Amino acid sequence: MQTDIFLSVGRTYNSNQEDFVCAIEDLLRANGMTPRTVGRNDFTSRQPLELIAEMMDRCKGTVVIAFERIRADHAIEFRGTTKEQSISDLALPTIWNQIEASMAYIKGHPLLVIVEDGLKTEGLLEGRYDWYVQRVDLDVDVLNGAEFKGIFSDWKRRVSEFEARGSEKQRIAPEQLTLGQLVRTIRLPQLWATIAALLVIAGIVATVAFNLGQAVAKH
Repeated sequence: MQTDIFLSVGRTYNSNQEDFVCAIEDLLRANGMTPRTVGRNDFTSRQPLELIAEMMDRCKGTVVIAFERIRADHAIEFRGTTKEQSISDLALPTIWNQIEASMAYIKGHPLLVIVEDGLKTEGLLEGRYDWYVQRVDLDVDVLNGAEFKGIFSDWKRRVSEFEARGSEKQRIAPEQLTLGQLVRTIRLPQLWATIAALLVIAGIVATVAFNLGQAVAKH
């Protein structure tokens, strides 16, 4: 069975971009994965965020390909402040890379982040989080390099582990879980809600027991 992978990539506008994206898609398929992209192979008449969230729930990992969408020969950062500075040859990717990377990170997806060399990277496209950002030329030959192959192999392993953890949760019925397993599967807000509910139940039981005791004592 193919493993669904969310592919965060903007619309391509030249042959270099399209060839590179197609090469990544072919690489995923060759490794038993199906790339899923809103606006490329999945479409919706609803708000795109709804479909993205649904697709990510079915996917076991996310690949982000960020390439130039906006080019500004000259720009000013922090205009009108003491930090004002001039920027030349500014290149920015689609904002959807940031949105989809954030959603994937929240869902715990293993992330493979590929950024075109020369882009101004901010937010989740910076290489200072829980994943390594590969800055590359949009050249399909990059995929044959030792560095890319090694990083892809490690990401693929983490995808398999993520998928296995999800399958294990589906196989074990709640009544079969040990206390430790049950606690590990509950998110922190759910844990606090469960504890609060148990305390309320304990209070009700104690109150009922006290009232019964009082009634028996009177008789």
